[in-house]
Amino acid sequence: MGWTCQHDFQGYCKLLNVNCSPGIKGCILNKGKHEYVFSTGSYEEDKKRLEEKEKESLDFAALARSN
Repeated sequence: MGWTCQHDFQGYCKLLNVNCSPGIKGCILNKGKHEYVFSTGSYEEDKKRLEEKEKESLDFAALARSN
């Protein structure tokens, strides 16, 4: 399945005036209730990004137990 972003012009985002990188801050694909996963094309880089994201998330149960 393919799609085309209305703001993409040959790899350049006309909305944000930067090179297109799906999912960056301000990207229209980040709007709404759904979470999209964007691949870099490298399994190792994607895995590293996911691990960093998990580290940033708070464990509220552990936080409550510590207080």
